[in-house]
Amino acid sequence: MTDSLWQPTMRGASVTLEPLQAAHFDVLYAVASDPLIWEQHPEPTRWQHPVFTTFFDGAMASGSALLVRDANNGAVIGTSRFYEWDAGRREVAIGYTFLARSHWGGHANGELKRLMLDYALEHADRVWFHVGTGNHRSRRALVKIGARFHHSCSADATRGGRDVAYYVVSRP
Repeated sequence: MTDSLWQPTMRGASVTLEPLQAAHFDVLYAVASDPLIWEQHPEPTRWQHPVFTTFFDGAMASGSALLVRDANNGAVIGTSRFYEWDAGRREVAIGYTFLARSHWGGHANGELKRLMLDYALEHADRVWFHVGTGNHRSRRALVKIGARFHHSCSADATRGGRDVAYYVVSRP
């Protein structure tokens, strides 16, 4: 999905999003190296350098990954991306998101998702979120932004054999 359509720059009151670049690796890994970020995640070892390197390489190859900064001080606080754009069905997914724990529980995640969701719905009719079934924190956050639980799949082959909950937001 290397279409620059899916790598916009966006600004909100608490976060800014910009295209992820290779030069961001070290500063983003400094955030991702916190094991507690990943404790409910299907890949709980992503804080380890080799595992994160694979994740980052995939983000760069996607051509649709975004760096997330704190809008007040410019600090890098995480990443997210668009993926699985289906132009025929006018559907896209948002995910691969993580934020520094310093930005949990505030406005950052909701604003990040809202910026991406609003942008996606300018180009798509449906936006999907795929979340590990045990990631209760992310599942609650999706409900807060208006995502609707659609279904779950045990050992989902399209998601690396993991148990995944599917949430969706449709264009009004």
